[in-house]
Parts: sequence; C-alpha cells; structure tokens
Amino acid sequence: MDGEPADDTSFVRPFIITGGRAEPLRADLRLETLVVAVGAPDESLAFERRHIVAVCAQPTTVAEVAHRVGVPLGVAKVLISDLVAAGRLACRQPAELPLQMLERIRDHVRAL
Repeated sequence: MDGEPADDTSFVRPFIITGGRAEPLRADLRLETLVVAVGAPDESLAFERRHIVAVCAQPTTVAEVAHRVGVPLGVAKVLISDLVAAGRLACRQPAELPLQMLERIRDHVRAL
C-alpha cells in the first residue's frame, strides 16, 4: 500500500455534509438538548438531514442523534441547528436530567 486511503465510496467527509461549516448556527445546543421533529421527513431534505428528522420523531438528545445517524457530534450539532433554523426540528433544554439519561449520554459519547 502507498499510504493512500482505500477507495470507500460509502464514506463522506464531514465537511461535505455540513457544507464546510464547523460551527452550528445555535450556540446553545448541548449533549443533553432534546430535539424533536416538526413534521415528517420528506424528499426535499438531503440524506443526513432526512435521517435526523426521522430519528427525532420522538424527543431525542443531540448526543443520541449523532450516535444513531453515525456522524461526529460537531457535525450533528451543525445539521441539527440548520434543521431548527429551517423549522424542521424544535429543541428544548431539559430542566434536570435523570441519572439514567446522563449515563446513556455518557455511553453514547464514549461510543463516538
């Protein structure tokens, strides 16, 4: 091998998914922020964004969205903030997280 990455057509670089952006439009998205879809996903959304809206049919944390969609946390934050700005997702900060939820978030972050 000459050190070049293998030709894997299923891999999409994160900066392509986010349009080159590394910072989300919303600075208040935390790991435990709950996001929920406003309506059903449709064909007007790009693949990852459509997948996020589908995952958020039920309230889901930002960390869990990143895990379930299979993107880095920073990419998930950028995409989620774009979807909130477009009115496709709503988010809210939970007042206090139960210990079980904190443990699930920790486990998901470790899995990333």
